[in-house]
Amino acid sequence: MSANIIRIMPLGDSITVGLGSSSSAGYRLRLWRDGKAAHWQFTFVGSQSSGPVGLPEKQHEGHPGWRIDQISAHIVSWLQTYQPNIVLLQIGSNDIIQNYYPQMAIQRLAHLLEQITTTLLHIIVIVAQVTPLRNPILNAQVVAYNHAIPGLVESFDARGRHVAYVDMYHAIPVSALGDGIHPNTVGYTMMAAVWYSALRKEITKAASS
Repeated sequence: MSANIIRIMPLGDSITVGLGSSSSAGYRLRLWRDGKAAHWQFTFVGSQSSGPVGLPEKQHEGHPGWRIDQISAHIVSWLQTYQPNIVLLQIGSNDIIQNYYPQMAIQRLAHLLEQITTTLLHIIVIVAQVTPLRNPILNAQVVAYNHAIPGLVESFDARGRHVAYVDMYHAIPVSALGDGIHPNTVGYTMMAAVWYSALRKEITKAASS
């Protein structure tokens, strides 16, 4: 991977798109700038395209309102088409907001990770524990869902899959949610820092292998 341009797929829902950010690109704009400043050779990939003029690589796989199962229905064809080396995955908030069997969300995430890691055997998946919700009842379900993610990721890692997780929940305070669901511009900047740190670790590891 280190010898070629790294193909990164931002994958998820409206937070991946960047709804609520002043740039309309959310974390992707800051992450792009920070990655280029670090001289990473990378590109964003995906079937969707959005963002300001200042973001040369607008591609992503963010789908507003989508749940985990809806991503699962399309993920194999996206992976086969765009061949990402790394996936930045944050998904699950809409399962909770839509009350779509939220207690089964972690099983749906497990199925999605199985799809990703069996479609492209050498792919790296970085899974984010989802950002908080201002509604305390819904947020309690977010906490329960997030609590199960580290163990799920460890089970994939134990099988030799390249899956890691980041704590996006504690990185984004409720005060940085513009509408109680989506981060504001400050919140997206905080998200970019979390993704950057995780990517730096993976890219450094790949470069030394």
